[in-house]
Amino acid sequence: VWAHFTMNAPDPFAPFLLQPEEQKITFEADTKVPNAGSFRINREDHTLGNLLVCMLHREPRVLFAAYKVPHPLEHHILVRIQTTQELTPVAAFKNALTAAWHEIDIISRGFQEELGKHRHDRGFGRSMPYASDAFE
Repeated sequence: VWAHFTMNAPDPFAPFLLQPEEQKITFEADTKVPNAGSFRINREDHTLGNLLVCMLHREPRVLFAAYKVPHPLEHHILVRIQTTQELTPVAAFKNALTAAWHEIDIISRGFQEELGKHRHDRGFGRSMPYASDAFE
């Protein structure tokens, strides 16, 4: 008779699902450095951290931007931003999110356009139920 054993393993969805009462993003202003602060983004990792910091580095009024994952088993990132007086860290963060969303939209549209061309060239038309069928 096989008994049901549970493994001593973390929940596989823990890195992605917010817990009840958990906020996605929090901001804490730096009390020692002017126009600086840290954002804690829960349930995110290097993918979003690197993307945001790259977008922040494009803004000339951002003096410093970096992120870190405090520990591999902690499912959040910390993004630190320092700006000039013309722009707040919160505004810079929002601008970076908007810029990232815009670039993702451009990439997605380009991908869909190329996929449509590939479908048309292969004779699949637009009624193909699964994109993977185009590459058979």
